[in-house]
Amino acid sequence: MPEPRKSRQIPLELVVLQSLNSRMTLSDQDWKNYFSLAKGFEGEVKFDQLTGKLESECIVINGLLLKIDNHFFQIDTVIIFQKTIYLVDVKNYEGDYEFESKNLKHIKTGKIIKDPYIQLQRCETMFRQLLQELGFHFNVEAYLVYINSELTMYQAPQNPSVIFPTQIVRFMQTLNKIPTKLNSGHEKLADLLISLDLGDYPFTAKPDYDYDRTIKGVLSACCHQFMEADGDTKLRCCKCGLEDSVESAVIRCVEEFKILFPERRVTTNAIYDWCKVVRSKRTIRRILQKNYRVCGKGKYCYYV
Repeated sequence: MPEPRKSRQIPLELVVLQSLNSRMTLSDQDWKNYFSLAKGFEGEVKFDQLTGKLESECIVINGLLLKIDNHFFQIDTVIIFQKTIYLVDVKNYEGDYEFESKNLKHIKTGKIIKDPYIQLQRCETMFRQLLQELGFHFNVEAYLVYINSELTMYQAPQNPSVIFPTQIVRFMQTLNKIPTKLNSGHEKLADLLISLDLGDYPFTAKPDYDYDRTIKGVLSACCHQFMEADGDTKLRCCKCGLEDSVESAVIRCVEEFKILFPERRVTTNAIYDWCKVVRSKRTIRRILQKNYRVCGKGKYCYYV
């Protein structure tokens, strides 16, 4: 089974919205963005589980944001075989849709979505251009995979590059039967593509929030609900039952604090206020000193 050369990373926008959703009431638009991002990431993880079971010799790269000629393009999964590179775009749409002239229409809500296969074709073209610029010559095949078993698509045109839920097993079986043997050239290409990955889109719209409007506390890493103190050294979530050490919880809160409020300094008082349920400032100071670099002295001390 191939280990992914690049693991799937939660998009920064989703990390922010996931945290804010627990700490405040999101606007309608931010909630829609959060639901869409969470649903999309869930689908990508489901497909990762399938590629993790591939038995053929290949390199799997999960999630690339690339750029060519000042144009960004994103690929959910890249699978490198001996002669062919497979680009896979995963959609986790659920419910009944009707295909209408380059659009998908949700039958119940009437919501219109541009046919994602059009976007995939654009990504395929740009990826081919990138390969040429890098001096590599591979066949490239692009596939759109609808991962959710609760999807029904009416009047969809026949397209062998579009994989519906009932076709996924056969699609993965096809990948498993590809004769392939990799060499250092394939490894070099994979490393180069990963080095070109830009991570997150630089122009993502930022939700409207500020420190004073957020609810303070430690969120469970499992269900993102607030945890309670369970003695002096542990925290526990009443909803999912997760138990966590105070040190692990504080570090997680610090990283969340840095993402949400990059303009604020990480100080003992700031993290004490942000965590809320950790009873001792001395404990927080000890954890910060152990895990972060100290800058400044006295009341001007902060951590990076």
